Amino acid sequence: MRHSRQLRETPTTDPLCKRYQSVRGRTEQLVAPLGPEDMVVQSMPDASPAKWHMAHTTWFFETFLLIPNVADYTPFDPAFGYLFNSYYEAVGPRHPRPQRGLMTRPGVDQVKAYRKYVDKHMSALLMGGLSDELSSLIELGLAHEEQHQELLLIDILHLFSLSSLKPAYDPSWPKDAAGRRGQFKPLSAGLTQIGHSGEGFAFDNEGPRHTTYLQSFEISDRLVTNGEWMSFMADGGYQTAALWLSEGWTLIQEQGWTAPFYWQHDDNGWKRMSLRGLEDIDPNAPVTHISYYEAAAFAMWADARLPTEAEWEAAARAGLLEQVDDVAWQWTQSAYSAYPGFKPSVGAVGEYNGKFMVNQMVLRGGASVTSPDHSRLTYRNFFPTDKRWVITGLRLARDSRQPGVVNPQDSEFARDVIGGLSAEHKSLSPKYFYDAKGSELFEAICATDEYYPTNAETGLLKGIAGDIAASIPNGAALVEFGSGASEKTRLVLDAAPHVAAYVPIDISATALKKAAKALRQSYPNLVVAPQVDDFTRVLTLPEEVDGLTRVGFFPGSTIGNFTHDEAVDFLRGVHQVLGDHAQFIVGVDMVKDVDTLIAAYDDAQGVTARFNQNLLTRINRELGGNFDVEAFRHLAVWNEEKARMEMHLVSQVEQVVTVAGHRFHFAAGERLHTENSHKFTVESFTDLAAQAGWSVSQHWISDAPEVALFRLQA
Repeated sequence: MRHSRQLRETPTTDPLCKRYQSVRGRTEQLVAPLGPEDMVVQSMPDASPAKWHMAHTTWFFETFLLIPNVADYTPFDPAFGYLFNSYYEAVGPRHPRPQRGLMTRPGVDQVKAYRKYVDKHMSALLMGGLSDELSSLIELGLAHEEQHQELLLIDILHLFSLSSLKPAYDPSWPKDAAGRRGQFKPLSAGLTQIGHSGEGFAFDNEGPRHTTYLQSFEISDRLVTNGEWMSFMADGGYQTAALWLSEGWTLIQEQGWTAPFYWQHDDNGWKRMSLRGLEDIDPNAPVTHISYYEAAAFAMWADARLPTEAEWEAAARAGLLEQVDDVAWQWTQSAYSAYPGFKPSVGAVGEYNGKFMVNQMVLRGGASVTSPDHSRLTYRNFFPTDKRWVITGLRLARDSRQPGVVNPQDSEFARDVIGGLSAEHKSLSPKYFYDAKGSELFEAICATDEYYPTNAETGLLKGIAGDIAASIPNGAALVEFGSGASEKTRLVLDAAPHVAAYVPIDISATALKKAAKALRQSYPNLVVAPQVDDFTRVLTLPEEVDGLTRVGFFPGSTIGNFTHDEAVDFLRGVHQVLGDHAQFIVGVDMVKDVDTLIAAYDDAQGVTARFNQNLLTRINRELGGNFDVEAFRHLAVWNEEKARMEMHLVSQVEQVVTVAGHRFHFAAGERLHTENSHKFTVESFTDLAAQAGWSVSQHWISDAPEVALFRLQA
């Protein structure tokens, strides 16, 4: 073996060099628990020895970076080009994949020396001036190594699962967190954009970004659990041919599958193999190691389906999903194929993704073994339909339940009510206050003497409309989230005639139509483009505002009704919709004396109490409930610790209530939590906005009782 001139390792603060050292160092950390014997064995043709992963990722840098770009570079060992090529036809022949485990030589020590040799030369290359093309190729090599870090772990898991000793790779490897079962979340029909936007690294198969149309659908916010899978098994899921795709049914008959991969049953119940060794199965943790066929069969059994990759990405961008990239890659029903306009890269690296676009299905998200910061919402993983050694799971989707077609007790309202009443601490979402009667009562609340927010904010807006208008660029679009009648918006439009377009967003088509008609009459030069949508889940805006600078408007302190996480998700979603240079005007209610707050939420006329109790009336009407409304008392309390007003309905007696065929026990004095209204200080709201990528550039506070408007900058 020949070596080129000696090179010393040079420390650097260059971000790409630091990233190179970090990624390469993580591979060394991952193999540290392994002995040489662990690193040479190939457990099946789909897997590779750990030693091979270490050498192959090094071969990538030597082959595509050092040999073509370093004039005096001498390959560490010319034979390595044959031994450690994976599938790059343009580079030359390669050692057969199924025989990688037969390579006892070079040994592990020699592979480690290979890595050190290439790292020294890469350090010198990184210290020199790099073109954009070379920098991009290095980023590809690092992403490639991160992929192999994940493969290394799942290959080791497969190898150890075949051992009679069932050894642990790492007894302290983190467990997947157990939790509640998923709930379906709706997303409205419409055009959406998917794919990588062009900023930051992405694989070529993640683009081009393009527009696609989605029908309205519902998607589970969490992954299917082991307990749900056990119910599928107990119900004969693996023995019911009608649930399975034809090829899947043939496969499970031939292979004798009766449970997910790595599951085994003994006298003490089900266990599974993990990186921690053999362990009991947690029924509340997500199920993993299932093939596409199994995922599709379970979805059929659950009266659902797998999401498309476009649905998955849209829902993830809207903040609807939990367990996005930290548990298991999630099967979609989308075949792995090219996006419109896709062209593979020129040369051998063009073989990286494009050549595999056949007979494989797309997985989205990420897994517990995925390298840190490796996954993205646009990431398109792909595998054949029968593979189970990969850490794969599933989340369910289904077409939207159409009114009049299905039982109303299967609505999102019913599911949320049943879930809320089943919880240890009963609660209901405040969004269900607003049926026709509830909306009427809320208007009456706003007219009470005690309810200060509406008048206080209107007075504040009148005084600062000119300041707000001065911050809006000429020809901008004003986008209002939850616009209602757009009454406060007129104060801004009057002060800012240079606004080119106004997009009111509201769930009520009737209210939008009425408001838009009135606005067009009052502002004939303004483009009014109403959008019927749940303002908390907006993904796109009307084409009338394409190319315009966008300023968001969200008065009324509604953000206080969100939980902290919901508020961050909402602000982050608005950030994505409005764009990188947008502004967002947000109204909030400020922390103030308790007596003023209590009076505002428990007025002397009892309007707020009737508003709160009307939620029970709605449940009785729409879900066949039998609440005795008068047996529940309205309660408004200030929660000092969480800086929020809370509304509750308190059961006056011990009672059992039936809703949608379910029975719920209430103890005397038990509370049903119906609303939170968080109050803010300048500091607390500034911190909240920062968590979602916004900075506060200006704020205005009214006279007592204080409300505020914040101008946020993306």
